[in-house]
Amino acid sequence: MNSPLKADIPRLKKRAIVLNRAIFWAVIGSFVTTLLVIVAFASALFEIQHERGVAVLFVAALGAFAISLVDFSRDVRVGLSETDHHG
Repeated sequence: MNSPLKADIPRLKKRAIVLNRAIFWAVIGSFVTTLLVIVAFASALFEIQHERGVAVLFVAALGAFAISLVDFSRDVRVGLSETDHHG
């Protein structure tokens, strides 16, 4: 195996970990958003006060989305680093 390619393995492993975490938080945010819509419509259907619960779910969904964006941006930074040129 080529030496420059072997040297790239730790960086690629780091990127895989960061991407996995970003995808995890994106899925959590999507799940919470789905729950938010279900709670909002069910509460409206049964005429239940839901403002606080929906607000908490909204904040949680945006928090998970923000974490996901931070992790995606970290991966982009690592992917575009100067050590990423072979050839």
